[in-house]
Amino acid sequence: MRIDLHCHSTASDGTDTPSELVRNAALAGLDVVALTDHDTTRGYAEATAALPEGLTLVTGAELSCRIDGVSMHMLAYLFDPEEPALLAERELVRDDRVPRARAMVAKLNELGVPVTWEQVARIAGDGSVGRPHVATALVDLGVVPTVGDAFTEEWLADGGRAYVPKHETDPFEAIRLVKGAGGVTVFAHPAAAKRGRTVPESAIAEMAAAGLDGIEVDHMDHDTDARTRLRALAAELGLLTTGSSDYHGSRKTVSLGEYTTDPEVYGEITRRATGAFPVPGTGGA
Repeated sequence: MRIDLHCHSTASDGTDTPSELVRNAALAGLDVVALTDHDTTRGYAEATAALPEGLTLVTGAELSCRIDGVSMHMLAYLFDPEEPALLAERELVRDDRVPRARAMVAKLNELGVPVTWEQVARIAGDGSVGRPHVATALVDLGVVPTVGDAFTEEWLADGGRAYVPKHETDPFEAIRLVKGAGGVTVFAHPAAAKRGRTVPESAIAEMAAAGLDGIEVDHMDHDTDARTRLRALAAELGLLTTGSSDYHGSRKTVSLGEYTTDPEVYGEITRRATGAFPVPGTGGA
């Protein structure tokens, strides 16, 4: 089985619609794909309706969190999307995205960049607006060559000249809320130092004690040394280890299925989940 447990659609900051994502996942030879848009579940219905025969959909989300001033992302799988407490927290995070993006546009204008809110909103479309949409606007204006080049201290990285913070959930609260909704939690790309400061291993140990299920190890932002270190840490803490593409369509160079999760780990994730279940494809339109 080929299993990719971290993918984004136009419901957040990917460039494939949810239906395109599942069709492309099948074409890429995947058996299982997870839809993990940022702080939203809006893509579920479209992805499910279009799910090709032979492909299984894992519903999830990537939750925006912060601990001790460090931004981090928590992958949540197979939770009940209507559970009130987790739904309220996701809405709180999502609702803060628009004023935050507007503030980043204002900062860029102060720096002499002629980006407009209308341009960013058009790029975001119906998705949850975020830094990748602002970064895409910078690419369109020729300010930076790629979206990744916008995530530097010069522009949009944490603490960068045009960075603006948003509401982010405490990860211990995120673990509690996801567990309360019957879901499973995996710390996304924990050693992605190129994105900025990373969470110390001591904090990951505390999260494990609080019920964290796993950490994402095989990821494009982790080099060989980081993966080796994370596998050792996971073994020490009794955490599951996953691998995923973090696919964003044309917004990133990584391909669907470029990194995958072991079938036994996937089986354990589905065993632990009680809020929702994987959706088998039946040949959607």
